[in-house]
Amino acid sequence: MRHSFTPSGVCPNKIEFDLIDGMIYNLVFTAGCNGNLKAIAKLVEGMEADRVIALLSGNTCGYKSTSCADQLTHAIAAAQQKEAQRA
Repeated sequence: MRHSFTPSGVCPNKIEFDLIDGMIYNLVFTAGCNGNLKAIAKLVEGMEADRVIALLSGNTCGYKSTSCADQLTHAIAAAQQKEAQRA
């Protein structure tokens, strides 16, 4: 299922991805550091959602208390919760 998330405290204004059988596919960040965010998308393609959360949760960017990667973990957790409620 396709999910969309509005991150907080980072440059991108939208995170979209497919969560299929607990795996992440087709991750796209809208705005932000284009090269770095495309690299994150390539690295997590086909990865288990829980593994992405374990690897990236709590990652910070400069003086900020969050980062694009950390916000991705929030997006994934929200998607997992949404899908669990539908089941």
